[in-house]
Amino acid sequence: MKPFDYADEKIGQREIGFAIASLIIGVNILSLPRTIAATTKFADGWVSLLIAGSVSILFTWITAKLMLRFPNESFLDYSSKLVTKPLSVLFTILMIIYFILLTAFEVRYIAILTNQYLLDETPKEVISFVFLLVLTYAVAGSRAALFRLNILFLPIVLIVLLILLIGALSVFDPKHLFPLFKTNWTGYLRGVRDSYYILTGWEFLLFYTIIMRPNEKTVKPAVIGICVPIILYLFIYIITIGVYSNIATRNLLFPTVELAKEVEIPGGIFERAETLFYTVWIMKIFTASSIYFDGSVLAISSIFKGVKKVTIIFTLAPLIYLISLLPKNFNEVTSFGHFLSLFGIITSTVIPVLLYFVAKIRRIGRDK
Repeated sequence: MKPFDYADEKIGQREIGFAIASLIIGVNILSLPRTIAATTKFADGWVSLLIAGSVSILFTWITAKLMLRFPNESFLDYSSKLVTKPLSVLFTILMIIYFILLTAFEVRYIAILTNQYLLDETPKEVISFVFLLVLTYAVAGSRAALFRLNILFLPIVLIVLLILLIGALSVFDPKHLFPLFKTNWTGYLRGVRDSYYILTGWEFLLFYTIIMRPNEKTVKPAVIGICVPIILYLFIYIITIGVYSNIATRNLLFPTVELAKEVEIPGGIFERAETLFYTVWIMKIFTASSIYFDGSVLAISSIFKGVKKVTIIFTLAPLIYLISLLPKNFNEVTSFGHFLSLFGIITSTVIPVLLYFVAKIRRIGRDK
């Protein structure tokens, strides 16, 4: 008889695939078309997005292969075998800082957007506090359940986005997409850079090998997981350019939100389609933020093994809240996000690639 898969605190390949897709479809989905349109002409940004997507698939594959070599080992334990204990601790601390800052960024981002579009009379500080309370409650519970939330929420998010994209086709003008290939190579490279920033997020895999079920194959679901946001972002970008044109998209703060406003849902179920979009977007940010928060807790637990999980959570929560209050306006939040994008290159690219090639060269771990 097959055992009940969800009866333990372990995660499998399904949770991995859904989690990668869910974490990458984050706050950047709102400004994605503007970011790419700013460096390319007409609809040429699809080239940059495809190249960046291919690079992201490669590094996701490397990270998943590294994860597969050290089943049921913590990041600190297996990286210590590869690059010595002091350097391993340094890598772990860098990841802790990154996860904490990323959680604070998303808490602040959601507070600003919710205040601007949904709860304009509610102070941002209150929105941040309430959202962080919900995050804290979620992280204090089952670790595996956080991953299973992605299995529940991601299909809802994708269905709603698909409905909005199909609805926007009624005002789609193919003429806005042409002519093709008018961007110079510098513009393409800048587009690749910005697109790659948006597509990072697989680095959390490094820490969750310890709760993987034995003999799980993670490479294929990880690659499929990264392909989902790449395809989704391509559709969002092309349809946005087709609706607004490249020049107009450059001047829209949140083109994806404006795209949702163009959609009319039959039957009057929602008078404003963007309200439906915001609802699923908040669900999406919640699942991503909870895993980043939990990732920082898991990383700290690997260094301070005697400290209880709840102690770490209630120590980090006030710190995350205070950091989230540092950006005073949206421009500062954007600058904060740009800094995290650069930081993310270290956590998602440099560290996994270094560890993987050291493991290959020194033949450490199980080579599958």
